[in-house]
Amino acid sequence: MYKKILVPIDGSKQSLVALDHAAHLQQDDSDDSEMILLCVFKHHSLFEASLSMVRPEEVDLPDDALREYATTVAEHAREMAIKAGAKKVRAFVKGGRPSRAIVRFAKDNGIDLIVMGARGTSSDVDGYFLGSVSQRVASLAQCPVLIV
Repeated sequence: MYKKILVPIDGSKQSLVALDHAAHLQQDDSDDSEMILLCVFKHHSLFEASLSMVRPEEVDLPDDALREYATTVAEHAREMAIKAGAKKVRAFVKGGRPSRAIVRFAKDNGIDLIVMGARGTSSDVDGYFLGSVSQRVASLAQCPVLIV
């Protein structure tokens, strides 16, 4: 039924539970279904970096470190998905506001279903029972969203 299942991953326990659910959904679907993992890192502005009073000789851009971490999270999640029985798995890393990046990625890639955790790694108070990112994705996505 679902050809492309998107699983946003942030390394949280909830996102890994969602990953496991998506792997089971994919096993129940036809052999041509695909699981796509997406790890979104928040862009770190140079303005924020300029506020630091300590200036190292070699400046490492925060985005580079965040992208590297997100890549590690995505690769680990891909390995977990395969161990959970997922057949076709691809992983992507994008920068930006998580909810917008997830919805845009889903639209641009013809995603049939988004499976995501109810709460992620952020400690936003926006969503008390449901994470603010999952709330935004559920309300903005053009495809079904399964929140685990």
